[in-house]
Amino acid sequence: MNENDSPEESYNNAARRLIDLANRLAEDGDAVDTGDVADGLLAGAVHFWLYSRQPCGDVRCEECSPFSDAESRLAMLHELVDELARDSEYFHASTDTTVGHA
Repeated sequence: MNENDSPEESYNNAARRLIDLANRLAEDGDAVDTGDVADGLLAGAVHFWLYSRQPCGDVRCEECSPFSDAESRLAMLHELVDELARDSEYFHASTDTTVGHA
């Protein structure tokens, strides 16, 4: 990632690198299950996301007000995860139990 990247480029680069890392970890043979790799990456991503949303300490800071307490941060995280999941090409699968079969 480059400090001259736009926010969208930084976002896309981070996502692409995380997917590359996940693929390498899953392919190296040490992972028992790709789900374990995904869970570990998600845990790290959530940890870093929460770290990046720590309020500055000024109770009147308008930039920090949306995430000024733990419950607000958790609500923001839930909304973001829901949005990202629903936007994913993998959200629906042909093997879902809710898929009609003719």
